[in-house]
Amino acid sequence: MSAKHPIISVTGSSGAGTTSVRQTFDNIFRREHISAAFIEGDAFHRYGRAEMEQKSVEARAQGNLHFSHFGEEANLLAELEDVFRNYAENGRGRTRHYIHDEHDAVIHNAPIGSFTEWVDFPRGTDLLFYEGLHGAAVTPNVNIAQHADLKIGVVPVINLEWIQKLIRDKSIRGYSHEESIEAILTRIPDYVNYICPQFSDTDINFQRVPTVDTSNPFVARWIPTADESMVVIRFRDPRGIDFQYLLSMIPGSFMSRANSIVIPGAKLDLGMQLILTPHILKLVERRRRAS
Repeated sequence: MSAKHPIISVTGSSGAGTTSVRQTFDNIFRREHISAAFIEGDAFHRYGRAEMEQKSVEARAQGNLHFSHFGEEANLLAELEDVFRNYAENGRGRTRHYIHDEHDAVIHNAPIGSFTEWVDFPRGTDLLFYEGLHGAAVTPNVNIAQHADLKIGVVPVINLEWIQKLIRDKSIRGYSHEESIEAILTRIPDYVNYICPQFSDTDINFQRVPTVDTSNPFVARWIPTADESMVVIRFRDPRGIDFQYLLSMIPGSFMSRANSIVIPGAKLDLGMQLILTPHILKLVERRRRAS
């Protein structure tokens, strides 16, 4: 953690919706004139798509049926921790971009499933923003969570998460239904061991809960809409949170526990703006006083 060079990490599983949450942060940064360095978690995968497929074949041949992007072996977690540490110390670091689809391939003039070259962060940024799988990861070998000043979890209930992944993989990334199901099954042990534990360390969790039947996510034809959802927002430390203000500003909201508020799904962006803007401004103001 650093007063001069704060770090915000948004953590969520594949299909959780962290990319949409980044748009809310982009809006806050633009409105408040905050300059941010960005890291996409996929940039710190160890392997490109073709090599990952080959490594998965090799792992299966050795009896490991659960080699996945969620686990430590398939990611550059030590390097990611180094970037967090270095940014906290001097505001510097580097990242790259993973080419997901044809749109990315055209922009970066690189094949799908590959990485761009590593590039340095811009100089003089106000904070570092991470969005991906491991922003609060703690393993016997790394402790990424300790370097982040504000940790956000994006955690839809598991069936909704799977629905979002299945539909996204088919419509955007071109995977077959069977390939997506196989990926889900392969990742379950790493999901339990590497993804879930992070949400106990996050400062704020946003968990979308559908109010329609998602009992069998593998036959769902569409993603439940925001109007068909509620969002549970949990604060690890509720001290200083003005719940009465939030309840008055977000129609249809209510408190479910002393540290949790529930809001209509369609009010998620408003809720995030109201909750996160003061936290972000506090980090930036602390940075400016320390500089």
